[in-house]
This record gives sequence, structure tokens and C-alpha cells, in this order.
Amino acid sequence: MNASSEQPDGTTELTVRAARGGRGPATWGQRAVHAALVALGPDAPRYNLRTAAPVEPGLPPQTALRAFAELLHLHDALRTRLVEEDGDLVQEVDADGVLPVAVLHRASAELAAGAAAELLARFAARPFDLPGEWPVRLGLVLVDGLVRQVVLVLSHTASDGWGMRRAARDLTLLAAGRSADDLRAERAFAQPLEEAAEQDSPRGRRRDAAARRHWRDKLGSGPRVQLPRPDGEPDPERRFPLAVLRSPELAAALPAAAARLRTGDATVLLAAAATELGRLGGQRELLFQVVVGNRFTGQAAEAVTTLAQEGLFHLPELAEEFAETVRRCQGPALAAYRHSGYHKPRLDAELAALRAGGAELADHSVIWNDTRDPLAASMPDGTGEAPAVERELSFPDTFPARLGVSVAVDVVAVPGAIELLMVADGALLDRARMARFLCGVEQLVLEAAEAPEASEASEAPEAAEASVDADGRRESMDSRRP
Repeated sequence: MNASSEQPDGTTELTVRAARGGRGPATWGQRAVHAALVALGPDAPRYNLRTAAPVEPGLPPQTALRAFAELLHLHDALRTRLVEEDGDLVQEVDADGVLPVAVLHRASAELAAGAAAELLARFAARPFDLPGEWPVRLGLVLVDGLVRQVVLVLSHTASDGWGMRRAARDLTLLAAGRSADDLRAERAFAQPLEEAAEQDSPRGRRRDAAARRHWRDKLGSGPRVQLPRPDGEPDPERRFPLAVLRSPELAAALPAAAARLRTGDATVLLAAAATELGRLGGQRELLFQVVVGNRFTGQAAEAVTTLAQEGLFHLPELAEEFAETVRRCQGPALAAYRHSGYHKPRLDAELAALRAGGAELADHSVIWNDTRDPLAASMPDGTGEAPAVERELSFPDTFPARLGVSVAVDVVAVPGAIELLMVADGALLDRARMARFLCGVEQLVLEAAEAPEASEASEAPEAAEASVDADGRRESMDSRRP
């Protein structure tokens, strides 16, 4: 047996000294995620972000620990605790502290991978003590004295999926010998305390007010029902099936469809989803919650933080032709993304007051989450050419009922394909209609990729209005966003 397997598993410490510290109000993103975690209660750990990755050809433990220490110096969100004080949420950024690190020893790479998977499951299954601990859990698995697997779990209050990928990229650079000072000198990015200060400024307060007004207006005018609902109260024990369509054809066709329709590929997918949901429900007016990264600026794009919030996409009427529906989606999509940054507890209180006053709000239980990262291709992830994959439609799981959700669709980029993951209320959609939705989205994009190129369309008035912020300034949009 190798000497490494004879060493006991244990814990070491990663020490941070003299980093940036401070205290201030929580950001909009921190507030939104914190409220969601409180509402989830015992189920809060399912929001944890997690990854376990091999390290080839292996690193000395001290090199790995140095890289992680530099990562914590670089990104304040990883040293941020959230504390409730006098009915408000406050962020505490620690300048000094110690992070425990699990260290496991295994005799082979195969055993190391298994140990990493088990450690990842244990780390991810526990809720974080948000006021009392840093939102990071770290583990190293060694073979013959070298780190061969890294396990990392973050609280969603510290980062979203975009930020997690930025952290992984920065960790790769730091492990190769760079420092936090090096990376900070090369690019500017927002830190949570700076975000909160901007959001609490007069400009930020105007943006917040405009976004909440957008939500109130759309929920006041949007469709009350999008999918036919059975009579009577829904069964609280009903299941929500998961359907997954893995499509290399969709991944290949989407850029061509976007080019022919002269718009962003995210808009093409959103229009296809609206078209297919309209067909299922017999509706021509659609309303989606769209999950937004708000990474419209360079500083936001480089940040490790949690920015994801919900926008509200309202399409007043589907067109007869898909190309025209895509055009009609551009303005509402921009408006949704533009008005997706706000103080969510304030919005929740306003909507609760409207309901208490007898107002009937529009159905906003359909959720669309395009998770693809436009910068992922330029990030060093160790992968080469995408492998060949086959198209597959499957129903791998079912979930308990989800409060306030009728349909939720995630768009995920995987090597060689795009996956559409759909969870739906089993009382509203059976598996056959879920399959019809996913395959219909795919087919619309494939047909659009082969259609004659659309003529250059003039900017719709709503799109022009939507791209102007509450301060009267025009903003550039990330290429992944419509």
C-alpha cells in the first residue's frame, strides 16, 4: 500500500491576514438569496454551489493552499458574513480569519475521485451559518503527497454560477504562480461593499424604484392563467417530473438561427419557449420570470459575487410567424433584463400588500433560466475539442411540489450540446406534453437556422426605451443577453 493511504484524514487551516475588510448594507443579490434561503428552511442547502475537479498532474499541498489563500484575498465575497440587525441585512467583510480545510489521503487517482465525490456531497448537504462562518468549504484529496482532487462548495449568498466559474478560472491562474495583486492590477471588478454603495446611491435608488414599478405594472396587466388548471385545490403531494433534452443539433443550429434572425441567441431560445408554451396553453400572451445575471458591465462580468435576480418578460402577443415573434421578443426581453436589479424584500412587501388589497396578479409561475456563459470558451478549463454526443430525451427524476412554480426550464451548455432541463407541475403537464415542449423549442431553432436570412429590422420602440436606464443613460448589453 502506498504511504499516502496510510496517513489519516484530517483538517488543516488556511489563514488570511490583512485583506480588505469592512461593513455595510447587503447588496440586492445578497438580500434576494438570503430571503430565499430563509424561506427554504431545511431545504436551503440545495442552493449551495458545488464543484469537485481533478488536478493534473498534481500540486504540492502548500501550493494549493497558497492559491486558495490568494483567492480569498482577491474576492471579498468569499470572506463575507451576513448578519441581521434591527430588521435589516448587513454584510461583514472580514480582513482576517481562518478557514478549515479537509485533507484526505488516498492510494490511487480512482479512489481520490470517489473520496472527492463523497466529500462534495457532505459539504453540499449542510447549510451555511451565514452570520457565523465564511461562505466557503474546501477540501483537498492527496495521492502520494500531491493534491489530485479539489472540492469546493460556496453558499449562494457569496456567488452565483457565473461567479463560481470566475473563481475557478482565477484559482487556476493563482495555482500557476500568479498573485491576487497581479490579477487585481490586470482587471477591475466589483466587490460586494462597492456594489451595495452604488445601489444605495441616488442613481441606485432610482434604478430600484424603476424596476419595482416595472414588476407592478406587468403583474397588473399580464395574463392571469397561462396553462389550464384542473378544478379544485392541487394535491400537495403531487410530483414535478424532470425532463432533459440533450441536443447537439440545437447547439449547432442556434448561432446560425441568431445570425439569420439578426438578434442574440438567448432571444431566439426565449422566443421559441414562449411559442411552445403558448401552444401548450392555448394562449397568445405570455409572462416569464427570467433569471438574470446582470453582468452587463466589465466590472460585473469579472466579479465573484451573487448578482442573479429575476426579471419579468411580458410578451403581449405571439405572432403567426416565428421570425416575427423573435422580433416582438426583443423589446420585452431588454425591458426584463434592464429591470431585474432591485431590492427584492421591498418588492415582495409591495406585492403582498397588493394581494391583501384584493388585487389579482398575473401568473408569473413560469421560470426561464439561460445559464450559458458567453465567456466560458475563453476560460482555461483544461478541456479540448467538444466530444461527440448523441441526442437524448429522458425523464431522469421527479421532485416534490414547488411553491409558486408551474414550469421551470434551465438552458445549460454541456460539451458538444445544449441541454434543456424542464421541471413541470404534474397536475398541469404530463410527460408527453413536456416532451412536446422541449422538442418544439428545438425544432423551431433548427427551422430558423435553415430559413432565408431575415431583412434588417429597425429597432422596435420598446427595445429602444428598454435600453435606457432610470437615469436616462444607455447601457451596453452583454452578447449573451437579448
